[in-house]
Amino acid sequence: MDSPHGASVIAEDLGLKGPRGWAFRGVAVDAAPGSLVAIEGPSGSGRTCLLLALTGRMRPTEGQARVGGLRLPRKMAAVRRIAALGQVPGVSELDPAFTVAEHLRERALLQRRFDGALRALLRPRAERVATAQGRIDAALKAAGLDLETLPKGGRTSVRDLERLEALRLSLALALIGGPRLLAVDDTDLKLSDTERAAAWDLLRSVADSGTTVLAVCSQAPADAVTLRTDAAGTVSRTTSPTRTDGTTTEKGTADAFAETGRA
Repeated sequence: MDSPHGASVIAEDLGLKGPRGWAFRGVAVDAAPGSLVAIEGPSGSGRTCLLLALTGRMRPTEGQARVGGLRLPRKMAAVRRIAALGQVPGVSELDPAFTVAEHLRERALLQRRFDGALRALLRPRAERVATAQGRIDAALKAAGLDLETLPKGGRTSVRDLERLEALRLSLALALIGGPRLLAVDDTDLKLSDTERAAAWDLLRSVADSGTTVLAVCSQAPADAVTLRTDAAGTVSRTTSPTRTDGTTTEKGTADAFAETGRA
């Protein structure tokens, strides 16, 4: 049974094919709610397509999957409601011209509209502002981002953030909505060894709080449920106690990204 906070991620023989070939194929995973799931592999091996398929943003062409008990692809819209994206190039990116505070205010406003409860919209403005700020503060704490440490505080532009700070901001924005599944691409891209360790510590803490984390990376930590993609199309098995297999091919990944129903 799923946790009210996290979402299980279960797939069997999952595949996604574009006009020129398979982005990934034969993927199997069984991860409990609150797991840290790493999709490890080289760039171009279908990692991002798999992440988007498991979060309801791309439509698989074979196999079956359930996320939080919701069947894919039938319940893609419902999966999107419980899954939030951190940084995913080309899909969910920070605007370099925005300040950190602008990003946070915008996301809190969008979340309030997404929630859509009439009684919430009719609350006094001061109460709505306080609720939004409470969400922002909780998300910043969970993402380990202290605005006071930034060069200009909340007025710091995204273009002036260090790579790890930008990752923390993208996670904070995703966490404002209280998702059951949090997905992030290129987790360890352009990070030093120390920064990479800090990034994985952050994602572990999010998972430990109950939210399932799905992270694309070039090298997974030893304690993650690891799904390895391979541009050669071979099947690899995780070293985690939870068995996870995956077959991917580099051919057709870009086409699949554009052509298979990304939401």
